[in-house]
Amino acid sequence: MKKISKTTNLSGTSKQTKIVFFGSGPVATKSIELLSENFGIEAIVTKPTTLDDMQSANLPTGTPIYSASSKAELDALITKQTFTSKVAILIDFGIIVSQTVIDSFEFGIINSHFSLLPELRGADPITFSILSGQEKTGVSLMQLVKGMDEGPLISCGIYKLTGKETTPELTQGLIHLSHTLLKKEIPRYLSGDSQAIAQSEMAALIPSYPTTPTYSRKLTKNNGILDFNKPAVVLEREVRAFAGWPKSRTTIAGKDVIILEAHINTNLGGNPGNVFKTNTKQLVIYTSEGSLIVDTLQPAGKKPMSASAFIAGYGKDLPSQD
Repeated sequence: MKKISKTTNLSGTSKQTKIVFFGSGPVATKSIELLSENFGIEAIVTKPTTLDDMQSANLPTGTPIYSASSKAELDALITKQTFTSKVAILIDFGIIVSQTVIDSFEFGIINSHFSLLPELRGADPITFSILSGQEKTGVSLMQLVKGMDEGPLISCGIYKLTGKETTPELTQGLIHLSHTLLKKEIPRYLSGDSQAIAQSEMAALIPSYPTTPTYSRKLTKNNGILDFNKPAVVLEREVRAFAGWPKSRTTIAGKDVIILEAHINTNLGGNPGNVFKTNTKQLVIYTSEGSLIVDTLQPAGKKPMSASAFIAGYGKDLPSQD
């Protein structure tokens, strides 16, 4: 466990409601920067691997930053420290939180989860909302409990999807939606003006709210290898969903490439995996259903380029088709 005091100055921060923040990585860092504009930050708890992120964040002078790398270390930290905040906020923390830690706050810990719970519980709801082709997702403010993402909800916000978002773009939108909900609902929750309800009861309040639990999971690097035995519509979603990581990778004209942008043609098909160029300088890959039309790609060791630029440089190694 380690404590570091933040020394960057930030003026105009409200201290009316104090919180302890649990979070790790870029999403948590951006979230706490926004929250510091509306709440007094008594302390931040992160992982040792993300201390640099928190140290570089734009936070009030003297903000205490602690680290823990395991459930046991977190228990020891909370047992040793005396926090006066009545509530804690958790966003993308990555460490199991025990009931002992939850109970150390009068109003528990509120987890801002980036889906409409009980839909897409688990580690990566943002990516999987794109992969599953959802028309909407959102943010759920949930009381943290022992079961994974099973706690009652104090609020939620809906985010409509266009079908064009990448995971990095959607992430930024949901961070800001999360902040909007937290700055409004946490004071109401602490004052007793709002009450938590079971996830199953939210459908009675919001039309078309999801009721069936579904789950996301952590991705691996191999998830980024494109499999052209899948339909084009699925692969196009993967390109958008994997834009930040693990990226969508394949081999074209003997070159390892990352596909950055693509669209589909459901009327054009052939043997899955066959790649060709057209006389209009399109780069086409057949799939099991339709074709993936590559718009932007990045060969290994090169900068991103358009499909037409790739064809100009490497087209001699590609078959042609009118």
